[in-house]
Amino acid sequence: MSEKMIRITLRQSGIGRPPKHRRTLASLGLRKINQTVVRQDTPEMRGMIRQIAHLLEVQE
Repeated sequence: MSEKMIRITLRQSGIGRPPKHRRTLASLGLRKINQTVVRQDTPEMRGMIRQIAHLLEVQE
């Protein structure tokens, strides 16, 4: 059984955001605007995405 993957793209900068949001961006591996990473779809990932959803674009 293969794991579900999600594609996460940074659409807005983390500059001026609270430190907690910036740490979440770093833990997702996002550094630059329009950078895309592919991660496993786990409850932990979904929680991080939910916290900074206003900065991201997510594709299932």
